Amino acid sequence: MSAIELTASQKSILTALVDLHRNRENAVKGDEIAGEVDRNPGTIRNQMQSLKALQLVEGVPGPKGGYKPTVTAFEVLDMDQLDEPAAVSLTHNGEAVEDANIREIDLSSVQHPEQCRAEIHIQGSVQDYENGDSITVGPTPLSKLVVGGTLDGIDTTNRILVVQVDRLEAPVGEPDH
Repeated sequence: MSAIELTASQKSILTALVDLHRNRENAVKGDEIAGEVDRNPGTIRNQMQSLKALQLVEGVPGPKGGYKPTVTAFEVLDMDQLDEPAAVSLTHNGEAVEDANIREIDLSSVQHPEQCRAEIHIQGSVQDYENGDSITVGPTPLSKLVVGGTLDGIDTTNRILVVQVDRLEAPVGEPDH
């Protein structure tokens, strides 16, 4: 199967659909997706037609209708269709975030701790975050790493929080591989 190239808008809408759909049994309404990606419902309907043509979305008719992602949607977004990924907690301004799962943590420039940044890839909405917010992630399942710092940037399309790291903790001792 050839790789499907999505526009930034399609990727953002499809990611929102997948995240919203994960927490429920039934289809997701277009208005809900529109609110999540801050777009007009008509734009969502138009984009859904192209995503249906790519076989990434199926429409569900009726009063409980809306949209559902296909298995291919998860593959294109490189997301596992796991119901319960390993739980890594996220704290936002001191409050635990219940409906966010951490997909990945990328650390950059660890050689220069004063400039260390972490890219926190989350599954869930990034709408309620603002630069300057306090973010803590962890502990991670294997290494028990905890990353804390100040939000420095938000990539809404790819659901990435860029954090200026001021706290990086891991338990001392031998890792259990």
